[in-house]
Amino acid sequence: MKAKSANSGPISSGLARRKLSERRGRRAEWLAAGLLMIKGYRILARRAHTPFGEIDLIAVRGRRVAFVEVKWRKTLELAVCSVSPRQAGRIAKAADYWLWRRCEFRDHEMGFDCVFAAPGHFPRHAINALQPT
Repeated sequence: MKAKSANSGPISSGLARRKLSERRGRRAEWLAAGLLMIKGYRILARRAHTPFGEIDLIAVRGRRVAFVEVKWRKTLELAVCSVSPRQAGRIAKAADYWLWRRCEFRDHEMGFDCVFAAPGHFPRHAINALQPT
């Protein structure tokens, strides 16, 4: 009779799913950063932590600072549907905090963008897709 390992069961399978999801999210963020750089953006921050939450990417092009949420799902349609108004509000608060600490970008236009990604598809950049309330 085989002894059960300490890593088997629902807890470890949940942990494995979270780790896989984390890896996919990081890969999607790298793809998104690459797409933005191709479009002429300079990446200022990745996974920027603020007291209001994390901003996946912060990028600048010209006089516009883009606060970017990256969504990776099984399909692009699911990625688009996964953005919520609550999330947009949280990112807007985090963006205000980030800008308050960096005076060199305070007079720039602010944009709240999304990059949607799915397996087998080129990522899509949606300018001002997040509408904070």
